[in-house]
Amino acid sequence: MVQITEPRPTTVWYLQLDELKPSSRTADVRRAEVPFGPLNKLFYTEIGKDFHWTHQLHWDAAQWQRHAERVELWIVHDRGTPAGYAELLPRDGGCEIQTFGLLEPFRGKGLGGALLTRVVRRAQELAGDGGEVTLNTCELDGPHARANYEARGFTLVRQTSEDRARLVEDLLH
Repeated sequence: MVQITEPRPTTVWYLQLDELKPSSRTADVRRAEVPFGPLNKLFYTEIGKDFHWTHQLHWDAAQWQRHAERVELWIVHDRGTPAGYAELLPRDGGCEIQTFGLLEPFRGKGLGGALLTRVVRRAQELAGDGGEVTLNTCELDGPHARANYEARGFTLVRQTSEDRARLVEDLLH
């Protein structure tokens, strides 16, 4: 059984795209054209359990579906198997890469750089001329997350300390 702790101070980095530096790695990255909340939930819970993603865990099916209809879902595949995802949220004056991650067996294979390159290009289209492409990451995310973003051309624009909950496994249940 998984439990959520009380929020604790967490370093959060807000990044903005300066200029895209494409990854040399290629991968099969496709947009999921049909908004399907359970798919977004699957990626969020399976990837997020390793990085303490908690703020959407309480959502019901209707909330997940509304979310799926608001964002663009992009999936990277490894030999036909879904390996990770990104969610793009268009905003006035820009586009946010709202969620980004790889499933555990596919980390460290260069798929993150290929996925990020593709979704940044799409985010630039959604942002339009002069629009900003942004994302945030924190100390709870994967050890290579921020470095991957910076390698693709993102720069730090702000750092904060925010209260974020943690996931813990209850070994007694």
